[in-house]
Amino acid sequence: MELLTFALVAIGLYFFSDFLLRGLESLAGRRFEQRSIYFFGILLGSSLIAFGLIRTFA
Repeated sequence: MELLTFALVAIGLYFFSDFLLRGLESLAGRRFEQRSIYFFGILLGSSLIAFGLIRTFA
C-alpha cells in the first residue's frame, strides 16, 4: 500500500511541477532556456517535502 501511495504522489508531483513551470514561464513572458533544470529543481524540492510529510504522518 505504501508503494502505491508513493507512486501516486510522484505522478501528481510530476504534473504539479509541469503546471508550476508553465505558470512561471507565462509570468516571465518567455520560455526558459534551461527548462529541464528548473523542472528538476521544482520536482526535487516538492518531492522532498511531500515524501517527508508522508513518512511523518504514515
